[in-house]
Amino acid sequence: MRKLIYLVIFLFISTGIYAQTKDLVQYVNTLQGTDSHFGLSYGNTYPTTGMPYAMHTWSAQTGKNGEGWKYQYAVDAIRGFCQSHQCSPWMSDYAVYSFMPMVGELVVNQDKRATKFSHDNEIAKPHYYKVTLNNGITTEMAPTTRGVHLRFSYPTTGDAYLVLDGYTDMSEIKIDPAKRQISGWVNNQRFVNNSKTFRSYFVVQFDKAFEDYGVWENQKDEIFSKKQEGAGKGYGAFIKFKKGSKVQAKAASSYISAEQAVITLNNELGKDSNLETTKARGQKTWNELLNRIQVEGGTEEQMKTFYSCLFRANLFSRKFYERKANGEPYYYSPYDGKVHAGYMYTDNGFWDTFRSQFPLTNILHPTMQGRYMNALLAAQEQCGWLPSWSAPGETGGMLGNHSISLLADAWAKGIRTFDPEKALKAYAHEAMNKGPWGGANGRGFWKEYFELGYVPYPESMGSSAQTMEYAYDDFCGYQLAKMVGNKHYQEVFARQMYNYKNVFDPSIGFMRGKGVDGKWQEPFDPLEWGGPFSVRAMLGIIPVGIP
Repeated sequence: MRKLIYLVIFLFISTGIYAQTKDLVQYVNTLQGTDSHFGLSYGNTYPTTGMPYAMHTWSAQTGKNGEGWKYQYAVDAIRGFCQSHQCSPWMSDYAVYSFMPMVGELVVNQDKRATKFSHDNEIAKPHYYKVTLNNGITTEMAPTTRGVHLRFSYPTTGDAYLVLDGYTDMSEIKIDPAKRQISGWVNNQRFVNNSKTFRSYFVVQFDKAFEDYGVWENQKDEIFSKKQEGAGKGYGAFIKFKKGSKVQAKAASSYISAEQAVITLNNELGKDSNLETTKARGQKTWNELLNRIQVEGGTEEQMKTFYSCLFRANLFSRKFYERKANGEPYYYSPYDGKVHAGYMYTDNGFWDTFRSQFPLTNILHPTMQGRYMNALLAAQEQCGWLPSWSAPGETGGMLGNHSISLLADAWAKGIRTFDPEKALKAYAHEAMNKGPWGGANGRGFWKEYFELGYVPYPESMGSSAQTMEYAYDDFCGYQLAKMVGNKHYQEVFARQMYNYKNVFDPSIGFMRGKGVDGKWQEPFDPLEWGGPFSVRAMLGIIPVGIP
């Protein structure tokens, strides 16, 4: 008989009840889910080393620059250790640059520099990553919210090099040997709505002197020794240390300015004299968070699975705001390309997360979610639409207008920091218009949905799913309007929130496509992906015995 897992949620902030803090980080394995390939799954995880909802996280990189499959367990060579923001492999990463330590000969080409390793020599935790490569180099990473503390330990067998790779797009590099510092920016991205102003400024401070240095570019792998500056596509840097060196590096990044990157470096890592200090603080932060949910009665493997999943449930949406020297929050907007005061969050596809992650996050992080709801409305003001799939700008990916689900759930749970009238107005605009990005930016076939009571097939190949997504969101709009006493929007959304019934065929017990003429589409195959039965994940919401 399977053991039951009993779950208790301790809401420290709201209740003031403190349970004994347990070492729950020990159960988290960030390698969980990485033993995957495209033939097995469309999804992929990588060994994220980062703080909760961090602006930047870090990861070992086995895949080529620009590939969605950043890290695969079956690949036995690492080509870099990169700043990462990737939500999923099909969304691509952005604002990436990477480090790769080398011993002996300087090699910059990403394929040739890839070095074999064994998982037996790898530690992968939320607050700390360590790997010893087969050539004897050990790399360690301990993250902060917007930076990372690195340590590279070289063997005495050859010259000690460190390569910085500018990744796939434009970049600029500046080397200051006197300060033992590298700075610059990268602007690789795919979904920034105003990409002309997008840059991720970084600064890296080392504790050891440079014996040699130079810049290089990854298009032709040309090396420019002793050159201190360079700019262009894929520009990076290299530095050389004494043989057998143990080098610490502190790095931080900003979307606002090079000056802000320095402020962040000082704020988050300035007082950390060694990596152990950063590591210990990160472990404490994660332990306090994981202890908000304590489970009992499970096996060791169940505990590992649970807390490894809980770790990933607290990574996205990421904080996209920064702190001035005086602590005030402000941010570069990926929606309009301007700098604004306040808080911003991004990198999340609500189609995948509104059902479970956000209801949980609203319970565990009410203060953060209060800021988050206002960030949704700020994004709507900046780009004209509520976010649906941000990475970091709006992509419009998938179906539905699920920002309203987040807003309604937050209000129902007592998070009342945002203007509900503004939220309802923004959602009404979403429900009665189609935006320029993707299937979930506004509504495709919104007129047909209102007039027919469903999205018709084959005019839309995802008609059944769209109808159900729209109906659920209208239900959320109705509930928010009801909670705040807005009769107008109650009446508007009440007319549509039962539209899901119109695509249910009781004779076969399935949702299915329906034509403009009201006839069910033939032939019908419930296993056909993207066909008349395009229900997908909405089955988790609408029960078969529909009322």
